[in-house]
Amino acid sequence: MNRRARVTPAEAGLPDGGARRRTPGLRREEVAVLAGVGASWYQWLEQGRDISVSPQVLDAVARVLRLSDAERRHLYLLAGLNPPAPEVAAPAPQDMCDGLRRLIDAWMPHPAYIMDKYYNAVLHSEAAAAVLGMRPGERWNCLIEFFANPMYRSRPRNWDANARTLVAQFRAACSASPDDEGFQAVLAEAKASSPEFSTLWELRDIEDAGQIRTELDHPLVGLLCLESTVLQMPVRPDLSIVLHTPLDEADTAAKLEWLASPEGRRGAMYPVAG
Repeated sequence: MNRRARVTPAEAGLPDGGARRRTPGLRREEVAVLAGVGASWYQWLEQGRDISVSPQVLDAVARVLRLSDAERRHLYLLAGLNPPAPEVAAPAPQDMCDGLRRLIDAWMPHPAYIMDKYYNAVLHSEAAAAVLGMRPGERWNCLIEFFANPMYRSRPRNWDANARTLVAQFRAACSASPDDEGFQAVLAEAKASSPEFSTLWELRDIEDAGQIRTELDHPLVGLLCLESTVLQMPVRPDLSIVLHTPLDEADTAAKLEWLASPEGRRGAMYPVAG
């Protein structure tokens, strides 16, 4: 009911009742008419009764009440239906919000970056450039670089184990969107650029994105032991945050601190891979 109170008759395209209205907002009967449903049925919906409801009707109610994406999903859950995926705009790296930039910068001196659903890195921190080799202004697809970038291939000590995990995670992402041409384009490029990828792809392993341990030899500081964690953002399901945390091995935390220092930055004249 409080959602009805937020929408005025004028906003809904109805004439205002003026003095005849004792409460602001829309009446149940008005919401029912605008949504194309019966007044009694809408009352039962508000009361949480066990009634049959379709996604089309819920979308009509959500439109009339001007529900946010989160409120619309909650409405689906109250009706006992699976909520729709959040509606998001196509990712635009040049228009990334300042909040995401602050988030990954605050993770310094540990590497962090944002990638889209096709594994393209769209934003990265200075630590990601120094440790992983990401370069501003250049395309960096985390799947393609892992298999096809010679510098990237030369650093990890546990490349073989992580390769199988990465391919299994990418297959899970592809399986969720089988008709997505973006995934098919990355898949074709990966197969063309790496026989190892093609072999692992044929294993048909599937894993959800999560945590991966990485051991890499950095040319300036030696062994680094990191744990990468992939975090999904409900409000932007097309983007993921990838955070690298130093493990309590090989003095990794102190080495990352040094790489982020003025002395370390002077030493890292060229990006290195991880």
